[in-house]
Parts: sequence; structure tokens; C-alpha cells
Amino acid sequence: MSFPLSPRARSGPHRRSLLAVAPAALLVAGCSAGSEDSGASGGSRPSAADRARARAARDSRELAERYDAVVAAHPKLAERLRPLRAEVVRHAEAFGETAEPSPSPSPSSGTGSPSASASAAVPAVPAKEKDALAGLAAAERELADRRAKALLDAPGELARLLASVAAAGAAHVYLLTEA
Repeated sequence: MSFPLSPRARSGPHRRSLLAVAPAALLVAGCSAGSEDSGASGGSRPSAADRARARAARDSRELAERYDAVVAAHPKLAERLRPLRAEVVRHAEAFGETAEPSPSPSPSSGTGSPSASASAAVPAVPAKEKDALAGLAAAERELADRRAKALLDAPGELARLLASVAAAGAAHVYLLTEA
């Protein structure tokens, strides 16, 4: 006598196994045969991959400066933010940044003057710690979203790096929003 299959017994992959495999699938999807072509342009103009890498390094450096501004305004948060800031600095280095960004001298005013470089001015830090953390979380979220979009057009190695750093940024958002 054969027993009927239980309604819970399903064929095919289970949700947990899909969640466990998804990050690896994302990394494999970033592989391409043309990943070595990032520096193949014959002119002195940087390739699209080089420009994307420089932009990602600059974005990480600016985010580290934002962390510095929050720590300067709220010293009690320094211990909590130190590991996240250190990781952001490592991201900048992974994208090709050569020097650790220097701490900002003081929290900037919200007006911000146009600078000679393309760097955006660090916005004013809110007076409440909770609001300052929410601002950092929003900056991390926005940057992670931008990187996730940019990886679609990036060659293999850069796409994998962008995916990894975007995932780390999403984890930072979670850590910043947890009480």
C-alpha cells in the first residue's frame, strides 16, 4: 500500500536552500569572459571600469568622512561606529583608494560651499544621536542601492566587488538601525 505524499512534502528546492545559494549565484552571475578588458583602451582616457572604480572609491571615502562627522558631533557613538567606518575605509582601499581619509575638522554646516573637487559636502550632523544614526543608515542605503545598479554594467571582477560592498552596506544599514 502506497502512502500519499504529505502536503508539506514538495519536490524542488526549499526556501532556505535558495537563500543559502543566492549569494553564490550572484557572484557567479558577475563572471564574464571579458573581465580582462577593463584596461584595454588604447587612449589615455580611463575605461568605464576605471571610472566606476574611482567613483566607488570616492563614494566610500565620502561615507567615511560622514562617519567622522557623526563621531565628532557625538563622541559617545565612536565605539559603535568604529568598526563600520573601518570597513568603509577598507572598501575605499579595495576600489583603489591609496590613503585613509582624514577626519573632518568639524561637522560642516548644511549649506556646503562648492568645492574644487567633485566631492559632495558632508551634510550637517543632527543634534540627536538617533537622528545622526538614521542619517548614516540612509547614506549607506543610498550608496548600496547605487552600487547594486552599477554592478549590472561592470565587468566581472568589479561587478563582484560592487556586489560584495553593496551587501556590506546593506548590513551596515541593519546595524545602524538596530537599537
